[in-house]
Amino acid sequence: MAEKNPPLIGVVPLVDEGRDSYWMLPGYFEGILEAGGAPVMLPLTDGPEVLARLVSSCDGILVTGGQDVSPELYGEQGADAVTLCGELCAARDKMESALIPLAVRGDVPVLGICRGIQVINAVLGGTLWQDLPKQRPSEVEHHGLPPYEEPVHEVDVLSATPLAEAIGAGSYAVNSYHHQALRDLAPGLEAMAVAPDGVIEAVWRPESRFLWAVQWHPEFSRGVDEKSRKVFSAFVDAAREASDSGRGLL
Repeated sequence: MAEKNPPLIGVVPLVDEGRDSYWMLPGYFEGILEAGGAPVMLPLTDGPEVLARLVSSCDGILVTGGQDVSPELYGEQGADAVTLCGELCAARDKMESALIPLAVRGDVPVLGICRGIQVINAVLGGTLWQDLPKQRPSEVEHHGLPPYEEPVHEVDVLSATPLAEAIGAGSYAVNSYHHQALRDLAPGLEAMAVAPDGVIEAVWRPESRFLWAVQWHPEFSRGVDEKSRKVFSAFVDAAREASDSGRGLL
């Protein structure tokens, strides 16, 4: 039986600039629905009044994957930094630069996935590797292949972290697919999982009600990796608690 008042989860849209459109992968919605949440796709906007209304209306915010994050967000404006990047999306950079601080200040639960971990780190004051293989060569392969379901490498889930409570501490195989990664961790963020080459693959913010972000793809793990789906469960549970406490109700 469906939950009577499922927490409302605002999901940042994916953007196809070539087709002048934004869209959504079903895996994000499926993960939220399975965990008992009610997902809605947010509009692509950086309007402060609209974003403030959306944040006050949602019980949680999911920051999705997508294009690379512009180096301008973390103070690297040289041509070399941009050249190392793949496709950028100015509209998402602007939206998330405004949305994430609003959610943090409002203590709204936030989950970031892939680009999500990168933009959260950048917006909160950290930096990124623009091209991990070129700038930080490693024997660890961080690039998966479609359909992004199969594990690419292992990570060490750190003990005494919320992620360890959700899926267990120790070695865990993940379906990563990225060429950018966290370089300097933003103030207030702490690592929850690290790849064998030292690349941070999951973070949290202890001061927040719930702010988690992972570099891998739980949205592609349905029926393949049920442990990864627990990331959605932890997120939606936090959003439910926020809703029950009166935070984020319409």
